[in-house]
Amino acid sequence: MTGTTCEGAGCDSARCDAATGDGSVCARATGFCAALLTAVVVSVVSGFSRTVAAQDVAGDLDPRIVKLVGTVSEERLGAILKKLESFETRSSLSSTTSTTRGIGAARQWILTEMSSYNPHLKVSFDTYQVPPQGRVTRNVEMRNVMAILPGRSLRRIYVSGHYDTVARPGGQGAANAGGAPRDPDAPAAAPADPNAPLDNLAPGVNDDGSGTALTMELARIFSQSGIDFDATLVFMCHVGEEQGLLGARLHAQKAVAERIPIEAVLNNDIVGGDRGGNGIVDGATIRVYSEGPEDSPSRELARFVQRWGGRYVPSHRVRPMARPDRFGRGGDHSAYNQLGFTAVGFRESRENFTRQHDVRDTYEGISLPYLAQNARVNAAAAATLALAPPPPSVLGDRNQPLISRAPSGYDANLKWNAVQGAAAYRIFWREAWGPDWQHELLVGNVTNLVLPNMQIDDYVFGVAAVDPGGHESFVTAYVTPPRANTPVRTGQQN
Repeated sequence: MTGTTCEGAGCDSARCDAATGDGSVCARATGFCAALLTAVVVSVVSGFSRTVAAQDVAGDLDPRIVKLVGTVSEERLGAILKKLESFETRSSLSSTTSTTRGIGAARQWILTEMSSYNPHLKVSFDTYQVPPQGRVTRNVEMRNVMAILPGRSLRRIYVSGHYDTVARPGGQGAANAGGAPRDPDAPAAAPADPNAPLDNLAPGVNDDGSGTALTMELARIFSQSGIDFDATLVFMCHVGEEQGLLGARLHAQKAVAERIPIEAVLNNDIVGGDRGGNGIVDGATIRVYSEGPEDSPSRELARFVQRWGGRYVPSHRVRPMARPDRFGRGGDHSAYNQLGFTAVGFRESRENFTRQHDVRDTYEGISLPYLAQNARVNAAAAATLALAPPPPSVLGDRNQPLISRAPSGYDANLKWNAVQGAAAYRIFWREAWGPDWQHELLVGNVTNLVLPNMQIDDYVFGVAAVDPGGHESFVTAYVTPPRANTPVRTGQQN
């Protein structure tokens, strides 16, 4: 089957969003192409060809998600932050007996508050007994606070922050300015009594009251939205982050042991300030860090956040960062990445290090309009993921990528495994040196596509699943498998 193309594969037709009928695909042409594409060559190896009709898959923004994003409340975010600050410290090693101060009071309030949002939201402690190790100086009970909004399927989408805090002499600013080679989160000195609670002042309003407030606010608006999500949503307030990502590591370990299907984790840590310690102000962008290599699932999740967060919140720019986290630092998403889960980390664009890990991390350092924008981006990405089908697998029975040069030897022959709930699939590609997808093509409910004369050596390809409402999974890329290291045998040496 043939059709009209726009200068072949070199055309920068960035978005082929909706089909006009069998055998033709509508595209909005950009860059080198001045005219609208009327058709694209689509050859299906199985012997027939079909592109999805426009009425089969909606292409516009979902009004339910638009409404959901619009319900984020600056006032509620501010009230949560002030309440978290009132506990004075939320150190994982602080006292648990007070009802007004310390980690025990804080976690109980978080649990009670989220339990009030909706009876469909299942709120509980995710509890672990941790003996002395690393930065943990005594036996301690660590409790993540977890709110689960059940969906039609068991697959899970997480939104998270950490509610524990820490403050040390000089804070992060002194550690950065001194250029100390040691881990900046390592304790400055051993406590005089390792069994005593660590109750020094540590308000932690931005680190990470901001991520905690964002997570709690999304738990409220999602549970009250009335939307029937396919995926189960989990709103997780982690503990023990400042002791080495312990709450996240423990939960991720449990998820592996119990085979909990965590599809994506959106972690938020220090996302409430728009003014850097150097005076530079940026209230219009957010950084999203992701684990490599370049086409890992985490990188694709970051691209997804940029794509769909940008569509629902066009006034706030997502800046993907091609590294696990800020240089020499880490966050709870890293704990999930290390155990094979797909996770990314949101970070404010301009950090004020003089407030981090310091008694100066107070409410005055927060910009509520900026925090609300970051919450809206999270909401747009999480809702789209939770309504979309899961991402397709592009691996065969032997874990080989389902891509070849057949039938001519110069084509891109793409295959993928069918996804339950998908009404169509969207193919993405870019030049092999490109950092982000340059082209996309919406096809029908098929699992095999040939793009003629598209040499797979010169392009990177990926595929996403799309439901009848137009909700799209993140992309699964076709990745070259690593070559086996086969030692070369030699004869006996003299």
